[in-house]
Amino acid sequence: MKISITGLGRMGSQIARKLHEGGHIVVASNRSSGLVDDMKKLGMIGAYTKEEVVSSFGDDQVIIWIMVPSDVVDSELDLWLSLVPKGSILIDGGNSKWSDTKRRGEKVRESGSTYLDIGTSGGVWGYQNGFSMMVGGDKDSYEIIKPVLETLKEPTGYYEYFGESGSGHYVKMVHNAIEYGMMESLAEGYRLLKEGPYKNIDLYKAGVVWQHRSVITSWLNELTRDILKDNPEQNGVEGVVAESGEARWALEAAKEFGIEAPAIQTSFDVRLASQNGKVNFATKLLASMRNAFGGHKINN
Repeated sequence: MKISITGLGRMGSQIARKLHEGGHIVVASNRSSGLVDDMKKLGMIGAYTKEEVVSSFGDDQVIIWIMVPSDVVDSELDLWLSLVPKGSILIDGGNSKWSDTKRRGEKVRESGSTYLDIGTSGGVWGYQNGFSMMVGGDKDSYEIIKPVLETLKEPTGYYEYFGESGSGHYVKMVHNAIEYGMMESLAEGYRLLKEGPYKNIDLYKAGVVWQHRSVITSWLNELTRDILKDNPEQNGVEGVVAESGEARWALEAAKEFGIEAPAIQTSFDVRLASQNGKVNFATKLLASMRNAFGGHKINN
């Protein structure tokens, strides 16, 4: 299948590589030409303008997977809609707010094309382990791009269709909000081990035990265990933790629908407090976790 990946950052470049190596024809596009050059060296088609992306499809159906920050999706979408022919498929694989996606889906439909929202999880390990993908939007377009999703899930990822426009991003938003709470709980637990009554507990060894069939066995604990092996004191980590917007949107939805979410709220508040100087061993672990699974900066 021919598909364009536009936005070749941490996730976009991995998606492009995985699809290319899986036998798809990938048109690589990015605002900075250097990243396009890198993809061309791997054998992909390089496109340095949006016009080149569209023309590269010839008589094939235009399918464009957009991986850009949520605050520029509207402007990007307007540009693409001014160029693509009717019947094109546009995909937002980033972390957009679900209500914005609903609005964009209607806009794309009115233009004569279709829109898919694919909340994509797996971080910098998705290329190796497979991506977890939560899909919303036009059902027929979902069926068309299934070969792409089949490649991206390999070897141990997964995907599923959840319904109308915005539903994929909504499921991904809730996923990320849960992630906040799980990360916070792990970070607090390891801090309790470090600063509690027993001063010589080996945190790495505790993590090793917990990762062998305990109730909290998880990828996040595995990453935290390895972080503590490499840097048990978290030296050089400031402990300021960014928030991507997903938990904020989840809390807005919870308030709108009258749903209590105290664990997510608390984990969100901890991140905000860290940005105002309230840092500790737990927030250092949070920053290191974000770096381990997502490649996010440890320090500002």
